[in-house]
Amino acid sequence: MSGTQTPDIRTQPFSKPVDTAEYLFTRLRQIGVRSVHGLPGDYNLVALDYIPKCDLKWVGSVNELNAAYAADGYARINGISALVTTFGVGELSALNGVAGAYAEHVPVVHIVGCPSTISQRRGMLLHHTLGNGDFNVFANMSKEITCEITKLTTPNEIANQIDHTLRQCWIHSKPVYIMLPTDMAEKKVEGARLKNPIYLDEPENEPQREDYVVDVVLKYLHTAKDPIILVDACAIRHRVLGEIHELIKKTKLPVFVTPMGKGAVNEEYETYGGVYAGASSHKDVLERVESSDLILTVGAVKSDFNTAGFSYRTSQLNTIDLHSTHTVVRYSHYPGVGMRGVLQKVIERVDLNKLNVQPIDHKEAADPKPNASGTITQDWFWPWISHFLQEDDVVVTETGTANFGIWDTRFPPNVTALSQVLWGSIGWSVGAAQGAALAVKDLEANRRTILFVGDGSFQLTAQEVSTMIRSGLNPIIFVICNEGYTIERYIHGMDAKYNDISAWKFKELVTVFGGTEDNVAKFQVRTVDELKNLLADKDFIAAKRLQFVELYMPKMDAPRALVATAEASAKTNAAT
Repeated sequence: MSGTQTPDIRTQPFSKPVDTAEYLFTRLRQIGVRSVHGLPGDYNLVALDYIPKCDLKWVGSVNELNAAYAADGYARINGISALVTTFGVGELSALNGVAGAYAEHVPVVHIVGCPSTISQRRGMLLHHTLGNGDFNVFANMSKEITCEITKLTTPNEIANQIDHTLRQCWIHSKPVYIMLPTDMAEKKVEGARLKNPIYLDEPENEPQREDYVVDVVLKYLHTAKDPIILVDACAIRHRVLGEIHELIKKTKLPVFVTPMGKGAVNEEYETYGGVYAGASSHKDVLERVESSDLILTVGAVKSDFNTAGFSYRTSQLNTIDLHSTHTVVRYSHYPGVGMRGVLQKVIERVDLNKLNVQPIDHKEAADPKPNASGTITQDWFWPWISHFLQEDDVVVTETGTANFGIWDTRFPPNVTALSQVLWGSIGWSVGAAQGAALAVKDLEANRRTILFVGDGSFQLTAQEVSTMIRSGLNPIIFVICNEGYTIERYIHGMDAKYNDISAWKFKELVTVFGGTEDNVAKFQVRTVDELKNLLADKDFIAAKRLQFVELYMPKMDAPRALVATAEASAKTNAAT
């Protein structure tokens, strides 16, 4: 090999100044990022050259929105992710995906390559601007959907800015925005800092305040006649599942999850009771949760779909709410007392002799019987898919039938469920599945990624399948073909034309997007027997290549939980 080789900056001692882009991408790698999503643009091209030098992989999506969805899915599996777009046109295309990450507490580092500091000072009339000389307008748009915005414009401050911003992303589990001007990418910054990792430990509670809150929590916990635990989304996002499982194992308290908390708790535990979502819950779950005289909720997100149209029938007088930034005991609010420290001390100090534990009455549910015609129905499919899932699977469900149907699927241990119940952007799941599958690959984990998405939602982001193929990812994709937006039909317009979609030959897309017989397999399933045979196939189960399934269900059919939630929401809307 002739010529000089570019030195591998991973082995440099970082005793000398380094380029800004090198510092930024090295820090990303140090905090766990291995692949960077995004699209190239002339304002970020110089920075992108540093990605492979910093031992990171570049993942170019088909558009910025899909890249943002993918970064969201990657972060949910990996812990944090990075997204690179270009100024104006690129970053604005990504904002819907970033906003979803913000709403659902997902840590995404959004890096925006922007015009040089000189161009900005001069107010030059550049492409990708609004033509008004205002270079802050797009950053201002991101202000409300990020927990930190930083503009890397002063070299002697840049290293500190990057470290601070990445810490905020991790601690708050929210997106951050980093503006990187073209003339700053190669500016020298303090390389010696890279010898020391960024301090990512979250702030500890003030000990006396924490002890007081723990005493109050234990007071009510010890005197309750039928206490239970309810786990929600922010328990996952703020990384306290370890503490929750310790608490469950020690106390043997009954534990339930919300739709957004699905997968947070090992569903094979004797104390696991099911999914609680107000009026849409199964009858035994509804009665058990709402009759409890003390509900210890962890990381609650009481949104409309997560509570089935705000149909909780629980009293705040019987509730203790643990959050990442505060604790609420009945009607008393304790700001600045986060859930990790409280949970740790409750586990340590709970007196099992004072605890009243009412066991879960498990009734072995029989498998639902299929339709006599052999048609695949929602109520049959979702419980049945429990038999197909394996330990450690990653299950991604789309807003709509899949999000609601998965409530009735029993998970094996360590299944990770990804859904976007709060933000609910249709099409999110396809990009998120790409990001999740890539994170699994980067972590060298032996896990399947399985996507359930409706045909209407799939049409919004179908192109991201091409990124999966190009990246050598092997998700199992079930496209539920039922002629349109079922969730919208049940909200309003059952027969309305605007809830219909064009008929696609969905499985042929994998060929259009570059799939071959070596790296993809495609199937069309219309009957129960065909589906059972497919799910029993050893090659299909092994998931050694991308597998794409057209799965046909009746147009007007919907999961039990979706129908119940739509009815509960209609009652709530009528009352207000």
